Amino acid sequence: MCGICCVISLSAYAPGSSILKEDILNNLKRRGPDRSQQLEKTVLHLPYWCLFSGHVLHLRGPMTPQPLEDSGNVFLWNGEIFSGISVEREENDTQVIFRRLCSCNSDSDFLTALSSIQGPWSFIFYQASRHCLWFGRDYFGRRSLLWQFNKESDAVVVLSSVSSASHNPWLEVPASGIFQMNLQDCIAHKSITLMLHPWRFLPRQNVAGEVIPGDLSVVSKSLPAYVSLVMNTSTSLIAPIIPLNKEISDMTVESQLFSFPSTVADVEVLQKFLAEHHRKERVHQFIDVLSRAVKKRVICLMRNGDPIRGEISEKDLKKSYIAILFSGGLDSMIIAALADRYVPLEEPIDLLNVAFEVTSQGNQNSSIKKCSKKKKQFPPCQECLNVKNTATSDSSPSFNAPDRMTGKAGLEELKIINPSRTWNFVEINVTLEDLKAMRVKHIRHLIYPLDTVLDDSIGCAVWFASRGEGLLTNQGAVRPYKSPAKIVITGIGADEQLAGYSRHRVCFKKSGFEGLTEELRMELSRISSRNLGRDDRVIGDHGKEARFPFLDEEVVSFLNSLPVWEKANLALPRGIGEKLLLRLVAAELGLTASAVLPKRAMQFGSRIAKMENTSEKASDKCTRLQTASRE
Repeated sequence: MCGICCVISLSAYAPGSSILKEDILNNLKRRGPDRSQQLEKTVLHLPYWCLFSGHVLHLRGPMTPQPLEDSGNVFLWNGEIFSGISVEREENDTQVIFRRLCSCNSDSDFLTALSSIQGPWSFIFYQASRHCLWFGRDYFGRRSLLWQFNKESDAVVVLSSVSSASHNPWLEVPASGIFQMNLQDCIAHKSITLMLHPWRFLPRQNVAGEVIPGDLSVVSKSLPAYVSLVMNTSTSLIAPIIPLNKEISDMTVESQLFSFPSTVADVEVLQKFLAEHHRKERVHQFIDVLSRAVKKRVICLMRNGDPIRGEISEKDLKKSYIAILFSGGLDSMIIAALADRYVPLEEPIDLLNVAFEVTSQGNQNSSIKKCSKKKKQFPPCQECLNVKNTATSDSSPSFNAPDRMTGKAGLEELKIINPSRTWNFVEINVTLEDLKAMRVKHIRHLIYPLDTVLDDSIGCAVWFASRGEGLLTNQGAVRPYKSPAKIVITGIGADEQLAGYSRHRVCFKKSGFEGLTEELRMELSRISSRNLGRDDRVIGDHGKEARFPFLDEEVVSFLNSLPVWEKANLALPRGIGEKLLLRLVAAELGLTASAVLPKRAMQFGSRIAKMENTSEKASDKCTRLQTASRE
C-alpha cells in the first residue's frame, strides 16, 4: 500500500516541489513510511509541468520506490494484485503492472490490462508519448484517491490519496471508471477536459455489453465550471464481477416452512435449513469461495521468514502479521475462523476490539430509560444488566461496551475451534480526551471530504481500532500491547450484499424481494463513496493496509449469481433472516453463538455514539469535523 500524489500545472512556469505543502507530505508519509521520493516532469515544447510523489509501505516482493519511470512514462500505484495478472513470489506487483501498462499500444489494451486485475487499487499513470494522464480506482473503490482543481493557481489539478489544508475543496475521484486527461489538448483549448471510460459488464450472446448504471450528472455537478467531463463507451473497461441476479420467485416465503418461537433467534432453526441438501451445498460453495478470498489476504505479504528476507528469528516467530477488526459479531468471527486455516500456526492473530468510555450518569440513565420502555421481561436483558453493573461499580471509566462483551464471547468460541492458536485479544480503550485530541490532530482530515455524524463515528472508531494500541488481557497478566501487524482485515461488504442493515427490513416490508434486490444493487454501487475511501484513508494513516475479503471479486460474483432469497429472508426473525446465508456458514463452521447474533452497528457496539452529542442524527453534518481545509 502507498500514498500517491500528482500535481499538474498547465503553465510554462515550473512552480517547484515546494507546491506540495508539509502537511500533505506528512499525511502521505504516514501511509507509506518505508520509502519516499518525488519526480518532476517537464516538456520543452509544451507548457506543462508535473510533480509525482510516492510513499511506499513495503509488503510484497523487493522494495520498489515510487514513482517508477521508463521511457518517459511515470507510474504511481496504490494497490494489490491478488489474481487476474500473474505475480510471482519474488516479484513486486508495482513493477509487474507498470511493465504491462507500458507495453500497451492502444487505449483498449490499456483498459483491458486494468480490467484483468483482481484486487484493490488506485493509480496514476503518465503516458509520455501521448501527453496523457490516466488515473482511477478499482471497481469497488477500495483505495482512496481524491482530486482538487484550481484554475487560479499554478497547480491546476492535484490527485492524492489523502487531503491537506486548502482553500479549494477536495472530492473523491468517483469509482465509475478510468479517467483520461490529454494535457496537450487542455493547453490548446485552455480548459480541462476529462474523459471517463466507464465500467461495463461483459457482453452476453447477441447482447451488447451493458454499461454499469452511474449518475454522471452527479460527477459533473461536483466539478468546477471550467472542467468538462465526457464519457467514452467505445472502449472496453470490463467489470471484474458478474451482474446482480434480479430473479424474483413466486415461491411461498420459506419462513412458513418452520414454526418459529416468537422472534427468538435459535441456532436450531439454522440447523433445520442446513438439513436441506440444496441449502447445505450452497453453504459449502460459499465457504470455499470466501476461504480463497481470506487466504489471498493473509498469505500475500512478506514475512520475515521468507527466503528473500533470510532466516526467521525467535522474536519474529511470535510476531503478528495479521490483525482483524473484531467485534465478535458474525462477520468478524467468520473472517477470524477462516484466517486461522491459513495463517501459520506459530503466528499469533491480533483481534482488535475497540470500546469508548461511557462515564456520565446521564448516559447510563438514558440507556436504562430507553430499555425500560420495552416490555418488562425476566430475566432482564443483558444490556440492562451491563448498564446497571457499570452504574453501581467504581467511578473509573467504563469500557464495557456491547462489542467488548461479544468480542470476549467470540474469543472463547475461537479458542474452542483452535486451542493451539495464540489469539491476541487487544482491548483498545478510548477516553473522551483521547478522542477529541486525535480527531483534531489526525482523524478529521482523513474522513474529509465526508462530513456526517455517521462518518465521524465510524471513522474515529476504525482509526483507533486499526492503530492497535491497547491491552492484552487474555494471556494471564494484563499488559500494554501495540499490534505490529501491517495487514488489517475488515468485514465490510457483508451487510451491503446480504441485507444486514435495518433499512433492508424496512425496504423488504415495503417492496418485497424485488425492492430488496434493487436496494442491494444500490448498496454495492455506492460503497466506494460511502465507506471505502474513508476507511482506506483512516486505516492507512497508521502505515497499515486494509483488506476486504467480502469484496473479493470472486466472492461478489458468487453472491451476485444467487437470487436474493438464498442470501437473506427478511420475513424471518432478526438474528436469522438478515445475512441468512452467512449465518448458515457460521453454524456450519461451529460458531454456534455467533451465528444468531443480531446486527449491531459499530457506532453503537463500541459506544462512540454515546460519548458526545446523543441527540444527533447519523445524517447530520458533524461540526466536530470542521477541518483546516475549510477553515
